[in-house]
Formats: sequence, C-alpha cells, structure tokens
Amino acid sequence: MATGDPELRKELDATLHARKELGPDYEDGLLDSFVEKLDRTVEQQVRRRLAERQLQVARGTHPRQQGLPSGFGERFGFAATSLVLAVPLSAIGAVNAGLAGLLVTWAGIVGVNVAQASHAFGRSRRERAARDDD
Repeated sequence: MATGDPELRKELDATLHARKELGPDYEDGLLDSFVEKLDRTVEQQVRRRLAERQLQVARGTHPRQQGLPSGFGERFGFAATSLVLAVPLSAIGAVNAGLAGLLVTWAGIVGVNVAQASHAFGRSRRERAARDDD
C-alpha cells in the first residue's frame, strides 16, 4: 500500500476477507466503511503535513524558501492526490475485474503521473534556461 500505514493495510485485508465470507450482498457497506476509514486517515495525514509546513514556513525552512522550483507543491499535490485516489480505484478495479483490473488501474495511475512529471520537468528546464539567458 502506498501510504505505508500498517493499520490501513490491516483494514483493507479485513475488508477483503469479510467480502469473501459475506458475499456481494454486503460489498457496498464494506467498501463504504473502508473508504470512511481511508478518508479519516488521509485527513489526519493532510492536517499533519499542513502543520509541518506551517512550522517550516515559520522557521524559514520551507522548500520554496530554499530555492526549489516554484511548481514543486503542484507536482507534490498531484502525486499525493493520485495516490489517495489509487486506493478506492484499486478496490473497484480488483472487485470488478480481478488482477487484470488492478493492473490496468495501476498502469493508468502510473501513466498519468509519468506524463505529469515529464511535462513539469520540461517546464522547469525551460524556466531555468530562460533565467540563465537573462
């Protein structure tokens, strides 16, 4: 799991196990319960990261203040959002199409992130070249 959260991994395993035992009649309720837990976990992580960022800004150690490219936050936000959305998309893909659905889902997630990263990389190179020319 992308988050590395062992509790969230246990919850996902328990949800999948319960689905196997209870059958498709309880699938919606099980998925809703897991997504609620995922939302709470993500919300806690976002709040923690925002607090850390505010602390960095207050101390003057925020990455933007250290000369990182201006699009760094945008790229990080895009990657973080895609990973957060990857969990429910993976569950949907796996439930509906098994391993093939899961692989197609992750191929799409990786493809979108690679395309966004390559676009951002090219943009930052052009910005640096323009600054160097001045």
